[in-house]
Amino acid sequence: MVLEVDEETKEALKEAFLELVEPVECLVFTSKNEECLYCEETVELCKLLEETSNGMISVKVFNKEDDPEVFNEYGVNRVPSILLLDGIIRYTGIPSGEEIRGLVETIIRISAKASGLEENTIVKIKEELKGKVYIEVIVTPTCPYCPYAALLANMFALVGEGKIISDTIEALENPDIAEEYGITAVPAIVINGNVEFIGIPHEEDLLKAIIKYQQEEIPIPWHRKHPHQLPDNPHEL
Repeated sequence: MVLEVDEETKEALKEAFLELVEPVECLVFTSKNEECLYCEETVELCKLLEETSNGMISVKVFNKEDDPEVFNEYGVNRVPSILLLDGIIRYTGIPSGEEIRGLVETIIRISAKASGLEENTIVKIKEELKGKVYIEVIVTPTCPYCPYAALLANMFALVGEGKIISDTIEALENPDIAEEYGITAVPAIVINGNVEFIGIPHEEDLLKAIIKYQQEEIPIPWHRKHPHQLPDNPHEL
């Protein structure tokens, strides 16, 4: 599939990315397997962000067939996936539709090292979070509230000093995850496997849940492969 973007959208991205302060690296994980319906579009999307960023966004693309060691290094087993901040912030499935806004804002805030969180929230994360947390934000492309829920989780990961991972999961591409949690409405926020919020939580409520569910270690990747996703042996594709 080809990502179609008009000039007005490109100009809007260029204007938004004038706020970038420090370079941001975007890691894209794909497959040559034709069953990956959105791999090509995901690469095109990230390349679009790169070309409209005045050199501030760099994109590296890996595919399962040629780069299995990189997939293992970053704990990626679903495609397409996008990783920011060396895997602390993740998108499992293409961030399309409404989610593009959240992705752009996430990149800008990473670049500026500006989470937008309350100072009290940041202090408590640093002082009270001793373990690790995996936040899953289950979204769909047409949900107008999902980008805000994902952005909030991403900003917790930004200030979490590696103890928090935020993963925005596109439910239509990964229905097994939504089914596993019994999710029928989005956005849904799952913390270390516990469905905690349907809708956008207040910042202080998300903080309380993170402190509550923290655990000593978390597995990466968090989820097993979808039955229609990648086999362990790339030569089986």
